Amino acid sequence: MPEIPSIKNSTGEMWMNNVYKSFGPKKVLDGITFTIPSGSFTCLCGPSGCGKTTIMNILAGYLKPDSGECVFDGNMVEGPSTDRLVVFQETTLFQWMTLWNNTLFGPKMQGKDRRATAEKARELINLSGLTGFESKYPRQLSGGMQRRAELIRVLINEPKILLLDEPFRGLDAMTRGIMQEHFIKIFEETGTTMLLITSELEEAIFLGDTVYLLTAMPARIKKEIAINLPRPRTFEHQTTQQFAHLLKEAYEVMEEEALKIF
Repeated sequence: MPEIPSIKNSTGEMWMNNVYKSFGPKKVLDGITFTIPSGSFTCLCGPSGCGKTTIMNILAGYLKPDSGECVFDGNMVEGPSTDRLVVFQETTLFQWMTLWNNTLFGPKMQGKDRRATAEKARELINLSGLTGFESKYPRQLSGGMQRRAELIRVLINEPKILLLDEPFRGLDAMTRGIMQEHFIKIFEETGTTMLLITSELEEAIFLGDTVYLLTAMPARIKKEIAINLPRPRTFEHQTTQQFAHLLKEAYEVMEEEALKIF
């Protein structure tokens, strides 16, 4: 197994307190309150269109709440920061750059030491199983490879928290499963604080330490579920009675909210 880059973080706690957000007369968030502990993998799960991406944009600093607090490491979130980086639903890789140049773009813009960042890039590329593809352009990579390349490009910037906005959306079931296991490995080996937004209950329970279940729009936290599955995790955990019990509990909570959409 390749040696893990030294990007462990001791900070990265984030929380929202009583956050409201509307767009015109349409209320989207209705008093959202939750905490993302440092070093945790936290999941927000809710029905399609409930306001999950709005929460993500506020956490990332792209949007401001109408009222309430969004706090990171004890400071109010006032805008985007390299301490809080996002992996989006759609690829944001530069199509005219190779995998290698995409990976090094952030550190280059920040003026970081070239030799140190090149070494870290090689380690992350190796960890992600992309060694040998450094000279390839995004169009020459599969969907799963592009997702891994996105993750590498973010992690090399050493964020304190990684915000994942449905990063597996659009992938086939097999690739999605492989990517879930890959993200778990990255989380468990680097200790980077992560928040995943998803509409997939199985995904949230498999990946997370804590799952917050959201109502239909306007979004509120309907229930918090502690996921006490052991780590490290593999897909074998999804066949256990413990996983089935957690999934049943989540489905019972979310069924009513899902039906509201129709």
